[in-house]
Amino acid sequence: MDISIMQPYLFPYIGYFQMINCSDCFVIADDVQYIKRGWINRNRILLNGEPELITLPFKKDSSFAKINERRLIERENPRGRIAFLNKIYNSYHKAPEFEPTFEFISEIVNYNNNNASEFLVNSIKSICSYIGINTEIFIESSFNLSEGLDYQDAVIEVCKKLKATRYINSIGGVTLYSAEKFKEHEVDLKFIRTRESIIYKQFYNRFVPNLSFIDVMMFNSVGQIKELLMEYDLLDGRN
Repeated sequence: MDISIMQPYLFPYIGYFQMINCSDCFVIADDVQYIKRGWINRNRILLNGEPELITLPFKKDSSFAKINERRLIERENPRGRIAFLNKIYNSYHKAPEFEPTFEFISEIVNYNNNNASEFLVNSIKSICSYIGINTEIFIESSFNLSEGLDYQDAVIEVCKKLKATRYINSIGGVTLYSAEKFKEHEVDLKFIRTRESIIYKQFYNRFVPNLSFIDVMMFNSVGQIKELLMEYDLLDGRN
């Protein structure tokens, strides 16, 4: 049983969905602290050939609030969802896959729930369904994990609950986990790295990598996306 765990991000880059696709189970870590200026409620799209930040604003709250305790500002707020969609429209209205993608993205953005976790979980599940990823998705807060665990121990506890034999993490966490510690619990630790060979045509500009999955969908058919999802390598963890 292969599992992966990640915080819910807003239309994340393709590596996020590669990780989901190569796992039997994917756990959305909604019960961790919201990090300001991270990728939970913002990402990058292509605007005039350059990366541009897009953000769905959250209501002000305690800096210690968890992701599942945060809320988006109201849909009718001019700084909110309408502005978000307008920016996507202005960036991609001439893209080859614009019409079906924009309609789909609009449905996600207009999801009638302001809870950050539920909004993001819906967006991730919707994209998985749209591109044919059938991985089973769990919500970490439903596991009632032991109090006071550091992130590595929390991951191991989730692995035990799901009877995982292999844990797959993004390459960015390679220095955070010990393969030996996972081995003690009979779990093989792997890291997924997106190949640099992923290049597709973005209008007539030089290719800009690691943008939001919105960019991938605007320039690639579902069939092409399925091929891109396989462009990764699994690396061993450190001891």
